[in-house]
Amino acid sequence: MPAEDDKLWLEQPVIALKGIGEKLQERFARRKLFTLNDLLFHLPVRYLDKTRILPIAGVRINDSALVRGELLSCKTHYARRPVMTCQISDGSAMLILRFFHFNQSQTQALARALEEGKWLSCFGEIKRGRQGLEMTHPEYRIIARDQLIQVQEHLTPVYPTTEGLSQTALRNAIAQVIQQLKQQQKNNSQREFITDFLPEPIRRELALPSLSQSLLYLHEPPPECSVFELTEGGDPWRQRLVLEELLAHQLSMKQIYQQQTQHKACALRIKSAQLFNRKLSQTEQNSHELTNSPGAKNSLSAPFLQQLPFTLTQSQQRVVQDIAEDMRQPHPMQRLVQGDVGSGKTVVAALSALFAIENCFQVALMAPTELLAGQHYDNFRQWFTELDINMAFLSGKSTARERREALEAIADGSAQMVIGTHALFQDEVNFNNLGLVIIDEQHRFGVHQRLSLLAKGKKQIQQTMYPHQLIMTATPIPRTLAMTAYADLDCSVIDELPPGRTPVDTVVIGQQRRDEVLARVHHACLNGRQAYWVCTLIEESEVLQCQAAEQSYELLREQLPDLAIGLVHGRMKAAEKQAVMTEFKEGRLVLLVATTVIEVGVDVPNASLMIIENAERLGLSQLHQLRGRVGRGSQASACVLLYGQPLSKNGKARLMTLRETSDGFEVARKDLELRGPGEILGTRQTGLAEMKIADVIRDQHLIPKVNDIALRMLRDYPEAVTPIINRWIGHSVEYQNV
Repeated sequence: MPAEDDKLWLEQPVIALKGIGEKLQERFARRKLFTLNDLLFHLPVRYLDKTRILPIAGVRINDSALVRGELLSCKTHYARRPVMTCQISDGSAMLILRFFHFNQSQTQALARALEEGKWLSCFGEIKRGRQGLEMTHPEYRIIARDQLIQVQEHLTPVYPTTEGLSQTALRNAIAQVIQQLKQQQKNNSQREFITDFLPEPIRRELALPSLSQSLLYLHEPPPECSVFELTEGGDPWRQRLVLEELLAHQLSMKQIYQQQTQHKACALRIKSAQLFNRKLSQTEQNSHELTNSPGAKNSLSAPFLQQLPFTLTQSQQRVVQDIAEDMRQPHPMQRLVQGDVGSGKTVVAALSALFAIENCFQVALMAPTELLAGQHYDNFRQWFTELDINMAFLSGKSTARERREALEAIADGSAQMVIGTHALFQDEVNFNNLGLVIIDEQHRFGVHQRLSLLAKGKKQIQQTMYPHQLIMTATPIPRTLAMTAYADLDCSVIDELPPGRTPVDTVVIGQQRRDEVLARVHHACLNGRQAYWVCTLIEESEVLQCQAAEQSYELLREQLPDLAIGLVHGRMKAAEKQAVMTEFKEGRLVLLVATTVIEVGVDVPNASLMIIENAERLGLSQLHQLRGRVGRGSQASACVLLYGQPLSKNGKARLMTLRETSDGFEVARKDLELRGPGEILGTRQTGLAEMKIADVIRDQHLIPKVNDIALRMLRDYPEAVTPIINRWIGHSVEYQNV
């Protein structure tokens, strides 16, 4: 190791440690553990208490414990596999030990080792069994009756690992780093050998332990500390590191935001305030005069609003004003619009598109599924045809001719509004003058995909010009999570529903009452209403999901022969899906059997009943999205959640939440609590689910404070920003440079 005053010792590769060769180094690399510093910041997920021997009568259910006792009996039972059951006692109580997963020769060896009358020390998790307290496959050692058992000096850490990398290897490697750090601090107690990048004034204000103290404590907690408190994260040492990790994520996203604002964009000429009978402020008038637009058309926004059969809500108007103000600026808009199901995000997107088109720019709208993209294309075509706006559609399933014609129209600029799926950011797609990118259901896309489409919009002549971007989601998330996940975006919320929308009555029913549900569907459809029958499978396979939908379709046709029933799923050709959806929308089909492909975007006002089979298999947010396909008209609507038995406690909690509330933000809050951020945010922010020590649900009370610290650091201590990001996130934010 280098001299003790050299902080670079932590940058050495893990192979510098004793017992680590090239093969083991490769296994460490799978966990992204390359240096001693990486090992130091590889933190335990839980702890085992081997610091004391407990009387069997004093152990707690579901805790792990170290006990000792005399072996009273040991029996082997042979069923599908051998099971060895032993009884031990220390005089205070009895404990059953169970051993599985061994062959016949191992059974004989274990039976010879575990003879009655011997004494054992055992460590394992305590469970309540049919015969009392039990341990399954405990760690055990044969001891003498009066033998003094060597206990651990501190709690035993359990680290995140991967295949081929054992806890023993991790503990040995990290222990070497810890011992070296302790030795250096012992030799020079006045010196910190781990660089603390958090600025001193902020550290003083927070009054938290130092970085090195916190790391040492969490790797080697003293025996008197509480395992529960360590796991729950309430101790100051963990809070110190949690705060810094949350700060690293916050800084990385805000850094992306800052970098995006350094790009140039065309400042558009927009008089959106006049659309809602409001006078332009002096600031807006000045902004209106200053523009890089290549020549603006007459306003398209006003005639668009005039042709709508409804008036925008106050919430929609407020969000449109936010967007207009952003698009007047000479740098790219980066705005996320959150809105509950049916809140009218599509109309807001259409107005935003018109702001760009009337300034002679192209607009691209990207949706995650072909069905949703097609729905958007139909809506926009209906709205924009009378405004003399040319449109193009592009998806992975477009025919060769459709694709060629669309690519030509996009490239020569004759297509002013372009709608499509992931196909829009492929290499062969070249825009002529892209001024606005709209991403719908952003959680279905990764950051790389979104920024790739943004980079495509650089003007052909001036490579420094970027388009504005508007991102929409119907999966609202709690404010604290949004502050972390979307710190690279400005956020607007459409927080009211258009008048006339009826609340959806949600009913939770077991599969045993399926016949009652069928009768209800039959009665509703015969009385002029339409219904969805949604099929789900626990398997991820799209093939299996489609097969399930096809089977349900055939069964429902047999059971309800007098109804016109349609089928739509993800493996159908685009034209087939569109034809079925058109028939359903026009009322020629009264019952539509579908997979979750109809989750977003489908708008059939006359559909007022939805049945979701195996509803317990879906997350809350997805169920809420599906439920949003009904209640879009003026008649009373209902959603029936059919569940299979047995229903888990977690599954019951999800379904009861849907029954009790129709508020998308409350649904998302509960979904976040039950399933975590990775499921709610999708591919966009998997990093939040992979934090080393922070938990955005448990630690959300820290997020507002972290947000304030991040803003202060970017303003006053910019030199410390990148080191903190690199320490906790490394190179996982390379997309910043897109």
